[in-house]
Amino acid sequence: MWLEIQIFGFRALWSPYFLMFTVLLALLYFLSTGPYRHKFGDVSRPTALQQLMFYSALVLLYLVKGAPIDLLSHIMMSAHMIQMAILYFVVPIFIIRGLPTWMIERFIHLPVVNPLFKLFTHPLIALALFNSLFAIYHLPVIFDFSKSSQIAHTGITIFLFILAIFMWWPIVTPLKAYDKLNPLIKMGYLLGSILIVSIACALMIFATKPLYSAYSSDGVWIQAMSLCVPSDVLTGLTDTLSGAEMFSPLSAVDDQQLGGIIMMFMQQIFYGFVIAWIFFGWFSKKNMGVDPMPDSLPYSK
Repeated sequence: MWLEIQIFGFRALWSPYFLMFTVLLALLYFLSTGPYRHKFGDVSRPTALQQLMFYSALVLLYLVKGAPIDLLSHIMMSAHMIQMAILYFVVPIFIIRGLPTWMIERFIHLPVVNPLFKLFTHPLIALALFNSLFAIYHLPVIFDFSKSSQIAHTGITIFLFILAIFMWWPIVTPLKAYDKLNPLIKMGYLLGSILIVSIACALMIFATKPLYSAYSSDGVWIQAMSLCVPSDVLTGLTDTLSGAEMFSPLSAVDDQQLGGIIMMFMQQIFYGFVIAWIFFGWFSKKNMGVDPMPDSLPYSK
């Protein structure tokens, strides 16, 4: 498959402009938290772990939206689901935990941002909005529409990404003032998220025919490919392209079902790690609250 997709060219495979964008974000983070942080007052540098998480978030962001997996996501539903799982279930966590607290506080306390941030990070609203809209996004009519134009595709992707940050905020927030949920509620919150997304996955897993024209209809597929392949390259290949099946080892139905299975398992794995992190953090705090054994026992005859 690798040799086959190379016909789309370097720009489609490696998205150099998106790479420049992620490098710029990394540079801004480095400068604002390092050499020029004094311009924001007496603020501390982020810890080594925070830096690792933020830079890892940018690497993952480029891998799923700039590297060849982005091109493959327009060819195979299974690749699209891998992309979605990492983009919405991993990258937001790394960004939230990677930003220094002073930077987050300054942003969310801006007059325009603060009331909106409080509203959309309310646990019930955040949980319902992201998961329901993520499921709705994968309804065939909405999904095919998102592949119909660059504006629709980019707008929906960014909107869902922002909602994903809101959804993860009550769980992984580094600010004590916003960490209001007890561990049991956090774990229930994540289980609720798994349930809602699983409904969207079931739609694909149990379907017996192709649901998405963006992968099964040649004309719609070519239009979807224009989102990541330069127009001049795609125009030159139009006569030789017969559809997504040229590059996929699976039929449209099998790939669709595999995509649903991948999303379900990846979500459960990622959420499982977060649930374990919450549980063991809670367990450690409970142990720390136990009265220690006295140094010496009272003498008794």
